[in-house]
Amino acid sequence: MHELTALLLDDMKPALGVTEPGAIAFAVAKAKSYTSGELVRVNVAMNSGMYKNAFTCGIPGSEKSGSVYSAAFGYVAGDPKKGLESLDGMTAEENELGKKLVDEGKVTTTMSGITSRIFIEATVETENDTAVVTIRDSHTHIVSIKVNGEVVFEDGAPAEAEEMNRGDIVTGSIRPLIENKSELLIHRYTLKQLIEYVNTVDIDEIGFIAEAFRMNMDLLRAGLESDKTTFSKYLLDKNDGDLFSRDELTTAHLLCGGAIEARVIGLDRPAMSITGSGAHGIIATMPLYAAYKVSGCSEKTLLRATALSYLICTYIKEYSGKLSAFCGCAIAAGTGMACALAYMRGGTLENITRVINNMAASITGMICDGGNQGCTMKGIAATDAAFRSVDFAMNDVYIYSEHSIIGKDPEETMRNIGLIAVPGMVGTEKTIVEIFEDKLS
Repeated sequence: MHELTALLLDDMKPALGVTEPGAIAFAVAKAKSYTSGELVRVNVAMNSGMYKNAFTCGIPGSEKSGSVYSAAFGYVAGDPKKGLESLDGMTAEENELGKKLVDEGKVTTTMSGITSRIFIEATVETENDTAVVTIRDSHTHIVSIKVNGEVVFEDGAPAEAEEMNRGDIVTGSIRPLIENKSELLIHRYTLKQLIEYVNTVDIDEIGFIAEAFRMNMDLLRAGLESDKTTFSKYLLDKNDGDLFSRDELTTAHLLCGGAIEARVIGLDRPAMSITGSGAHGIIATMPLYAAYKVSGCSEKTLLRATALSYLICTYIKEYSGKLSAFCGCAIAAGTGMACALAYMRGGTLENITRVINNMAASITGMICDGGNQGCTMKGIAATDAAFRSVDFAMNDVYIYSEHSIIGKDPEETMRNIGLIAVPGMVGTEKTIVEIFEDKLS
């Protein structure tokens, strides 16, 4: 198996609801599994990105939303064996038990600091035991478990590459990042090499990607059937009442926006995540599926294009950090999806490079204000930008390298996109969190 195939296979994971509440519930459920006796308290400390993303997002199987309820439901109903789907199958009785814990003040959440690096520390204290589960760098990567003060599991020193290569956040200097960047697997490849990979990889080796379309379409259909959704029904009406019309863009709006809406309101269906995010996975795939169904291409071309979409998304995200103040869903996944759309239309390396230029110069800087209904609009905006960027680029209309944040080559441009997030928007992250906290007062 090619190492890029292995990267994709490892990264693609089903995620029930918004990923951050799932991760919080997973961490609490894991900590609970090491305790016995009556609950005294649950506390979850988390980084700003985790705190922000979980702030108002819906929770599958419940009318409630946000990180406190995610933690409470993780305690009463979470199954740590299910990872990000730990709340799958939560009952009405468990709903009421979780609400009761919150009402009694036994569940709290706190923000540990302003950083794009994923961090969760779930503490469960009962009358008999205290267990602490620490997660870093990815949503289910447990690096430490302590029970009654004793370390019972430790996954070595957590990866420091992200923190070491963020530059001087206080002064905003990016020079350390540029000079000392660690060579992550994805960054060992140029755009040309990524395209060569998707062109030559055995199609059976990437056949697993098709599961993303099945899963995300099931999520979309659940949204269309739900009485909670509004965007998806309107988008269906705009698409002549059909899932697939004769118009690629309106179909893409429906498939992408409808699936995102179903996810953020907490419907009980998983999305196929990429880079730890269900919305990234939706934007990276659903507009491509719309183009495939409306305009036609082979399934093999769709799979190869989707691999490219995923890889370019990952390339940008490894610079920006998993959770930051910019909307990686629209910017990173949207750019990957745009490149894949050009690939499906027969685009060359030059065309795809120009697509990246157009995307970088347009929607880079869109904020991430958590997993919420606004993600639907961001997905629609990303789809608009992608289709327009591809149309321009395929007709030799693009932003030249001397303008905007465009680099001398596509690799530098993708790196520059990531730098806008970290260190560029660290102050923005702080402001977003302060706005959220003001809403609670």
